[in-house]
Amino acid sequence: MSAKLQHEAAWEAGPLAFLSRQFIQTVPQTPKSVRLSGQTALVTGSNVGLGFECARQLLALDLSHLILAVRSQSKGNAAATKLRAEFPSAEIEVSLVDMTSYKSIVAFAQRCEALPRLDIAILNAGLSRPKFERAEETKHETTFQVNYLSTALLALLLLPILKSKRVAEAPGRLALVGSDTAYWADWKDPSCESAFEVIDDAASFASMNAYKTSKLLLLLFLDKLAQQVSADDVIINVPNPGACRGTEFGADSRSRVEKFFFGVMAFIMGRPVAVGARQYVDAVTRLGAESHGGFVSEGKVKPFPTMMYENSGRVLQETLWQETLEEFEFVDPQSILKG
Repeated sequence: MSAKLQHEAAWEAGPLAFLSRQFIQTVPQTPKSVRLSGQTALVTGSNVGLGFECARQLLALDLSHLILAVRSQSKGNAAATKLRAEFPSAEIEVSLVDMTSYKSIVAFAQRCEALPRLDIAILNAGLSRPKFERAEETKHETTFQVNYLSTALLALLLLPILKSKRVAEAPGRLALVGSDTAYWADWKDPSCESAFEVIDDAASFASMNAYKTSKLLLLLFLDKLAQQVSADDVIINVPNPGACRGTEFGADSRSRVEKFFFGVMAFIMGRPVAVGARQYVDAVTRLGAESHGGFVSEGKVKPFPTMMYENSGRVLQETLWQETLEEFEFVDPQSILKG
């Protein structure tokens, strides 16, 4: 578990470790023995990039039923058409979910509850915004809303479904897609009376740090959540795809200059999308109970950011956990966790 790897945290946060992850280490190939015949999986943000490639790789493992959870019906349909052409025997459906809207997320979870089976959920949808903006429904900063709050809510709602609709002899699998940029998040409020207020403060917004912070918060949430859930029921982890080229991530919110700059950097530093997506697949197939509550990268359980082993990180974690549960009172999260 990542919680026991404090001695490795400083190294993993350094530049040499990043270069090692990008250029030397690799994600293991999926064993030939892994077959997903008869299973159902959902992938959010799966019409393009890493999500689409992850969906394709799951289907290549004989997945029987794939749910493309996307925001746009037309884009989802286009992705489904491509996948059906390659995997004509699989059942592939498009299901809408807007990760800026709690109402949409709850409705999506209710549709999942009606499924005869759900074995795997990969929550990949995420974004980065160049300027401060608030989600229309919740009024929270959008990066925080999508990458953390909405992902956490959907994870909570899917837990009992994965537990009850899995194969009896195997645990359900839940992957919340993270990023090694969490190692470099700059959290500026050690007292942390309210994590939400810090993040929702427009005056202190910085685009890249907002993204990195959202991924740090996701790891803080994972650590607490995994303590509430048995790995015999659902294995929960956070895979890191690494920096990948050709993902279109954030492209819709960048200027031409930014697109050019990030494109050049991705070409030089990025790994292929297929490798990044393979980390998702590895997290929900080859890796087992040893990855429960863990941050996984290159096929291994990695340490959390150093802050999470310090008192300031523990204070932030408790504050964040309580605020998150209060935010989700409308779905009674305590009952979900007790169940």
